[in-house]
Amino acid sequence: MATKVVMEALSPTMEEGILVEWKKAEGDPVTTGDVLAEVETDKAVMELVARADGVMLKLVVAAGATVPVAEVVGWIGEPGEAVPSGSDDAPAAAPAAAPAAAPAAPTPATHPEPAAAVAAPAVPAAASGRIKASPVARRMAEERGLDLGAITGSGPEGRIIKRDVAATTATPMPVTGGAPTAGAAFTDVANSQMRKAIAKRLVQSIGPIPTFYLTAEVDMERATEAREALLARDKDGRFSFNDILIRTTAAALAQHPAVNAWWMDDHIRQWQDVHIGVAVAIDEGLITPVIRHANTKSLRAISAEVRELAGRARAKKLAPEEYTGATFTISNLGMFGIDEFTAIINPPEAGILAVGRIEPKPVVIDGAVVIRRRMRLTLSCDHRVIDGATGAQFLQTLVGMLEHPLAMVW
Repeated sequence: MATKVVMEALSPTMEEGILVEWKKAEGDPVTTGDVLAEVETDKAVMELVARADGVMLKLVVAAGATVPVAEVVGWIGEPGEAVPSGSDDAPAAAPAAAPAAAPAAPTPATHPEPAAAVAAPAVPAAASGRIKASPVARRMAEERGLDLGAITGSGPEGRIIKRDVAATTATPMPVTGGAPTAGAAFTDVANSQMRKAIAKRLVQSIGPIPTFYLTAEVDMERATEAREALLARDKDGRFSFNDILIRTTAAALAQHPAVNAWWMDDHIRQWQDVHIGVAVAIDEGLITPVIRHANTKSLRAISAEVRELAGRARAKKLAPEEYTGATFTISNLGMFGIDEFTAIINPPEAGILAVGRIEPKPVVIDGAVVIRRRMRLTLSCDHRVIDGATGAQFLQTLVGMLEHPLAMVW
């Protein structure tokens, strides 16, 4: 009996994926574990693998199609075996989408969101009174405000499929990735899977989460001198201020488990280990690779891991376990000349630290005005987990560590 190849949930938050490229053609031999296709998820480009042996009987969707999780994309079976009827009813190739990019906030692998349920196939109208339409066609019609009863189906037994719905609407403006065509009033840019995930995560954070913000200014003179000394001593080191901040924040969180915590609806989970999410900007979005057990790692180890993960994040090669499960996140925009900002919490995490630039400022020390390198930190707190005093004490510890780096073992 032929085996379905379905669009699998290849990341914890994936609800649909773009089938980027088929690696097998119809008639090709297939062994369990073979890579059948590359799929763009909401976080990265992943591999869809075979779950059965045989030959590739049919490719149901074309490269470039956006397919909901659990939808059939192909069939594997014995040579010459018939494909079940109705297998042609699947998403048609979509216009080329913009490459996926990252920021969306990660969902920890231990606390994933359920994938969106796929609607059950329509049954014949004679049996149930319902209009026969595929799940994809129903979803498209609902999104576009169309009456399925006014659409003529071209699928098996008159079933309405995706191309029938698409034919009743205006063709969307192609994504050019640049300037609009001459005379056009606007340019439509298709949302990547990652951009869709970012949008969904943000509305789950800034609205439902009661957030407050705490800002502190740090004297970075000694931290700057310590970094310069490290670079002079270690010719192979590439220590950035961000690396120093990750190491220091992890040490401070180890002393304040109430901040290194998740909101779990009916309880609060305080983590003993510190897993720092590091926001990395890539094309069209943001992704947050995770430095696990950051409180136990040296500055050198953190620096090397950040560079390696950030490089693979930009290439969309991160595995799900590498961008999920953070207990706290750091977002640094100082390199863009930003003085201060507030960051949006990545649920179920209870806090995120926004980092501004280091700049010389006149300050009063011992009654005299001097120029010192200063940096602003803003802590976004989920008030269900972190009270004002709790957040302030954490920031006080962090500032003290940054201003007295010789007390730390980097």
